[in-house]
Amino acid sequence: MHKNRVSAVVSCLALSGVLCSLSAPATAASEIKGAAILDHPCGKVAVKQMGLLHAGNVDEANKLSTKEMQDRWKAMPAKDREMMAGMSKQMSPTADKFASDIRANGVMAVDGSNATLTVKTTQKDANGSSTSTTTQQFRIDGAQCLVSR
Repeated sequence: MHKNRVSAVVSCLALSGVLCSLSAPATAASEIKGAAILDHPCGKVAVKQMGLLHAGNVDEANKLSTKEMQDRWKAMPAKDREMMAGMSKQMSPTADKFASDIRANGVMAVDGSNATLTVKTTQKDANGSSTSTTTQQFRIDGAQCLVSR
């Protein structure tokens, strides 16, 4: 009798392991590449925010971020915000350029209510080539996507 109980417990554990492994893909992160990213709400927000930053419109760009991000920005000293705004304007590509970079080299991982967009670009000139990576993190709430980092 004891042997049957042990066998039943082992069978249940094995079955639950199989069921867990079958359900894992349903909760695993999905990956979106290239132009398809631009159809996703987070892709749209990424391009819009980058364009606003390039234009120097940091206040409008911050409206596309989470409340926590907005609060951190407001808590910064004015001179730090001014410096960061200048750097953002200088370093951010136009919305069109960023959308083109996403089409060519973008990868977005979506995991539940979180998403991470990674865009790698390579610049070639007479001195050689260099690679840069832009990463944006998002929080998804229904159909709305906000920059979270």
